[in-house]
Amino acid sequence: MTTELRRLRNYINGEFRDAADGRTIEVVNPATGEAYATSPLSGQADVDAAMDAAAAAFPAWRDTTPAERQKVLLKIADAFEERAEDLIAAESENTGKPLGLTRSEEIPPMVDQIRFFAGAARMLEGRSAGEYMEGMTSIVRREPVGVCAQVAPWNYPMMMAVWKFAPALAAGNAVVIKPSDTTPASTVLIAEIIGAIVPKGVFNVLCGDRDTGRAMVEHPIPAMASITGSVRAGMQVAESAAKDVKRVHLELGGKAPVVVFEDTDIPKAVEDIAVAGYFNAGQDCTAATRVLVHESIHDEFVAALAKAATDTKTGAADDEDVLYGPLNNANQLKQVSGFIERLPAHAKVEAGGHQVGEKGYFYAATVVSGLKQDDEIIQKEVFGPVITVQSFRDEAQALEWANGVEYALASSVWTKDHARAMRMSKNLDFGCVWINTHIPLVAEMPHGGFKKSGYGKDLSSYGFDDYTRIKHVMTSLDA
Repeated sequence: MTTELRRLRNYINGEFRDAADGRTIEVVNPATGEAYATSPLSGQADVDAAMDAAAAAFPAWRDTTPAERQKVLLKIADAFEERAEDLIAAESENTGKPLGLTRSEEIPPMVDQIRFFAGAARMLEGRSAGEYMEGMTSIVRREPVGVCAQVAPWNYPMMMAVWKFAPALAAGNAVVIKPSDTTPASTVLIAEIIGAIVPKGVFNVLCGDRDTGRAMVEHPIPAMASITGSVRAGMQVAESAAKDVKRVHLELGGKAPVVVFEDTDIPKAVEDIAVAGYFNAGQDCTAATRVLVHESIHDEFVAALAKAATDTKTGAADDEDVLYGPLNNANQLKQVSGFIERLPAHAKVEAGGHQVGEKGYFYAATVVSGLKQDDEIIQKEVFGPVITVQSFRDEAQALEWANGVEYALASSVWTKDHARAMRMSKNLDFGCVWINTHIPLVAEMPHGGFKKSGYGKDLSSYGFDDYTRIKHVMTSLDA
């Protein structure tokens, strides 16, 4: 018996459409490994249509007052709350995520973030007027940049869509957003929700693959390209955008160091780090993935962390006891497994290190010790439920190893010594430093990294500013 697959469609200029040439991609539920839907494989004609719609809608949306845009965003936030169960179901089918954790850990911050940017819409202002040349008054206008081409990742499809469209719409931009080809369902549902609230053409969704995303970035209409994804993808976007000098916003990979000093409360640190490392199957650029532990507590810490990993459960979305679901796709399972298979002889798998079950892409919570700074698994992003552990002798070595990777998104320091915590937070070369915690985010604070983790900020007023441009206006007082 063949089950009919659900048909997902693009959302362009206020209506749902198939790809112009009819091409589709099968969408697989990673918890089962089986296809449950098809989505459009959008080509150049679809990209043209979405960009034309956004460009046509932009002037009127730009000219709405901040108060009007705020009302729209508040309506979107309310609608997300009202459709929460639908969003949760779509996201779980997208990703295999536990239903309960998606309900408690994703819906509330998403709604809060939309409401934050609704408030930010009222703060779209430049510096005050002044006379900096005799007989002349200068003012600064802060304006939306125009049409924004946005590419969201598969690890948090709903939330990353919010991080992109909310500041863009609040600032007065029009949006064309592409979800990952493996996780389009929740973004298509978001289009249904937002489409009932915003004018047609202001918000558009294109489904497709990397070629679709490339066509969006290379299109002449967008003034800005924003991507959350791999370093490789970010470099390609920056290169493509450079051809016509588009603005670029990049949130790329991470390899967060977790520096644990000898005065740390070991049981509490292990509990918190395990959650921060394994939540969402470790598919998080800020995950507590790379632990550096002082040599005096190394063995005790590793034993406790291995026990925590063994006690961490993965499984079906409706199982309330699981911390995380499957890896997102077959390629990701292959990547994570490959890191473990290629471990050097001096490494030791303390827990996990294997696939779980015969169905879907589940992987056990894993701890690997005995590693050296130049090992592949230390230097490269695994993006799975794998925590590595290194032993350091002093603060200087811990700092050198923590900074000794090409990523610079997030980090944490665990110590009761306030002065040491302040020194480390000053010298850690990462966009975020948590102290005695790891992974909490709030809408008011910026998220974004340095080095190969990209540039630009999500969340906060800094993220809002990224979707605006600055114009100087000078007028003669003698006219």
